[in-house]
Amino acid sequence: MESLMSSHAVSRLRSERLARSLKPFVSRGSRSERCPGCRVIPSYCLCAWRPSVEVQAGVCLLMYDVEALKPSNTGWLIADLVADTHAFGWQRTEVDPRLLALLDDPQYAPCVVFPGEYAEPERVIEVLPPPTDGKRPLFILLDATWTEARKMFRKSPYLNRFPVLSLRPEQLSRYRLRRSKRDEHLCTAEVAALCLELAGEPRAAQALDAWLDLFTEHYLSAKHRRVLDEQSPAHQAIQPFL
Repeated sequence: MESLMSSHAVSRLRSERLARSLKPFVSRGSRSERCPGCRVIPSYCLCAWRPSVEVQAGVCLLMYDVEALKPSNTGWLIADLVADTHAFGWQRTEVDPRLLALLDDPQYAPCVVFPGEYAEPERVIEVLPPPTDGKRPLFILLDATWTEARKMFRKSPYLNRFPVLSLRPEQLSRYRLRRSKRDEHLCTAEVAALCLELAGEPRAAQALDAWLDLFTEHYLSAKHRRVLDEQSPAHQAIQPFL
């Protein structure tokens, strides 16, 4: 199937990060050719199944160092689906002025998505407040390993003025592309799907969950050179969103 080139925020951030690299970034399986649109080897390309849904909410991805370069990164999947996705590399000592401008944009109501136990109680919310002045939610997601994300949360003072949306997921993570010591730690795409659900956009949430499952199936099939079953539950689940 013909690949669809990605030109969204994470794809652009990846290009910017590669341009700054002093040496090539080497990931597992990097010797294999990869589709530029979906990051799996071309014979397992899933671009033709990319979902299309309308999403009102915005997403701001703060990505730790080489996160945008990793083929298994799921922030990429969010940008595939949520048109109003912004992606910035995180640095402890510098802040991208474009990020600060986004956070000050009056069309948004930003909130940082992070466990409430790490924030001051007065900042923590578990539901989104009713929209005021026509503002749309902007979900700020820290896209990193758990250890890195905690560091980012502590050392990003420009985020301290925003409420902290603390999610209480009922399900365990379905993410199988990287190891985590705790099953309750969701990947970035799973967190975004929960946010969309809270924002009153269940169809978009379901589409993102289905896209994550299909990406996982294609990624692991490519890794282990398994024959793809295009009638699998994951392929069936994506059909309503094509």
